[in-house]
Amino acid sequence: MRPTSLDRDAGAGAQLERGRGLTVEGARLAYERRVVATDLDLELPEDAFTVIVGPNACGKSTLLKALARVIAPGEGRILLDGHDLHRLRTKEVARRIGLLPQGAVTPEGIRVDDLVGRGRHPHHSPLRQWSRADDTAVTSAMASTGVSDLATRFVDELSGGQRQRVWIAMLLAQETPILLLDEPTTYLDIAHQYDVLDLLRDQHETGRAVIAVLHDLNQAARYATHLVVMKVGRVVATGAPADVLTADLVEEVFGLPCLIAADPVTGTPTVVPLDRRGRS
Repeated sequence: MRPTSLDRDAGAGAQLERGRGLTVEGARLAYERRVVATDLDLELPEDAFTVIVGPNACGKSTLLKALARVIAPGEGRILLDGHDLHRLRTKEVARRIGLLPQGAVTPEGIRVDDLVGRGRHPHHSPLRQWSRADDTAVTSAMASTGVSDLATRFVDELSGGQRQRVWIAMLLAQETPILLLDEPTTYLDIAHQYDVLDLLRDQHETGRAVIAVLHDLNQAARYATHLVVMKVGRVVATGAPADVLTADLVEEVFGLPCLIAADPVTGTPTVVPLDRRGRS
């Protein structure tokens, strides 16, 4: 773990330094008295497509909420560019970190372009309302996600795959260098799952840090440059998928006997489950 100093942290409203990303130091995360994760130490590479995996209820979504400042650690701290995340102004954080939560609820009767435009709120103030820069950001986000032709449609009339792209467009319109997404492929058919993951990889390749929670280990290994594996509220492994995703780890964390093979297209690790007789 790279040492991090807050000697220059001026508290709320401090000027952020670029290029250092998110770091978790000794964090304990809980909902009231129910502790979900403890002793979390984690550095999320600023230039990575990070995927967080683990069994159900192991703390993945809770960790993502903590990274987005939705919840605060009971112990320890989370740093953004070397500064305590919870000592920074809300709008300053919102200009650096964008979050797409799991199962985002669409406001009734809202058009696509209006929903995408909501991503611009962190850039507004009483002295700065809607501007040409906002139009440009919304237009670019909709083009990047392939929803420009849907601009005047109502979001609740769209298919699941289209709606998810609209939500991601709103996230991109926020123009943050860090994108957090909680299970962005859930409830999508397989083609739309890969559409979304391709889109996120495109965003990573433009220089954004992408941090996503996924359930599918093979998708995680194929798209991630950095993998975080959790079990029962703790981080048990981090690193490149080829280094982290082993048969022993999958059996230990997920209880699944398997073989690890190379993806015939990408060469990335692929989990091949074994049956009870030890055959794939």
